[in-house]
Amino acid sequence: MTSGTGDRDRLMLERAARIALRGHGEAEPNPSVGCVIADAGGRIVGEGRTSRPGGPHGEIVALRRAGVAARGGEAWVTLEPCNHHGRTPPCVDALIEAGIARLVVGSVETNAIASGGIARLREAGVEVEILEGLDAVRRLHVGFHRRVSTGRPWVVAKWAETFDGALATPPGDSPWISGRRALRMVHRERGRVDAILTGIGTVLADDPRLDARDVRRRRTARRVVVDPDLQMPTDAAMLDAPGGEVLVACRPDAVTSKPESARGIEAAGARIVAVEGIDDDAMRGRFGGDRLDGLLRRLAREEGVTTILTECGPGLLEALFGADLVDAALVFTAPGSGAIGRHPSHRPRPRDLLANADFETIWTGRRGSDSACWSQRTG
Repeated sequence: MTSGTGDRDRLMLERAARIALRGHGEAEPNPSVGCVIADAGGRIVGEGRTSRPGGPHGEIVALRRAGVAARGGEAWVTLEPCNHHGRTPPCVDALIEAGIARLVVGSVETNAIASGGIARLREAGVEVEILEGLDAVRRLHVGFHRRVSTGRPWVVAKWAETFDGALATPPGDSPWISGRRALRMVHRERGRVDAILTGIGTVLADDPRLDARDVRRRRTARRVVVDPDLQMPTDAAMLDAPGGEVLVACRPDAVTSKPESARGIEAAGARIVAVEGIDDDAMRGRFGGDRLDGLLRRLAREEGVTTILTECGPGLLEALFGADLVDAALVFTAPGSGAIGRHPSHRPRPRDLLANADFETIWTGRRGSDSACWSQRTG
């Protein structure tokens, strides 16, 4: 492969990654795969990304748009084409049938069920190049690869902070840290995840609805409350707000020791999830890392949850970071002209927890007067 070809391959894979990003919140639990196809003369004739589960993958969308012009041409795809019959037929079959002569893959499949596509294509006479290491492709698929390797959902920690790093304002000040444009972005993200995770402290203090309002939702998120001792109020706003099912995660002994509370919570419309785990006496009233890990795995295994957005206080954030269960962070910071924040002196600031994590900044910008930053694991 000449250097000119290599440069073109990188540009085309980056283009495919940008196309795939448009599927954020729509393709899951499948990876959002981007594909670009050029005809034998090098002219782009088809592009596509993975659609909703059960719909066509990115390669199929691009092939349909390319039609007969794909024969003898090249394709660039962000993830190794699937080689199994799931909700849709294998993409490798479609690529072979379309007569693609050369394929460049940006990331090798790590899901054993779907792997083997590269070998199949080469056996069929397709020239396959693997060009791993591109930042755009790596960042696109890091969540999918991590879900496959850990068996846990991809967890995005979201918080709004004052300019000095606190998550709350002093008594008497407005409780709203972020402005309207930042809040709209939060609602958009709520409409792109499978679940929203909060703690009972946040429920008791703020009574949030945790639904996506005034935005186009790509999915309806479950609301998951970490409530170790079953303190969930039966008149909580989220129980009466439209949106996904409310799950209340507690210790198993809380169900047996507080049967009336359990019955009341379920009668109000929530579902109780008793989570096993190892805690010491100091963890009463909280979930430790072991139990949080168990909750996340259970949500993935039994509820089909692939992406989670946290909307919680510093205590639960500290536990999630401490157990290495946070994969990305979306942080909104108020301007310096805002109020000085109020933060528990016995807890680290979330911004300090993030600074100690092995994350890279993906995007920074402004939403009104607030600054916004998206960061995530490097791999």
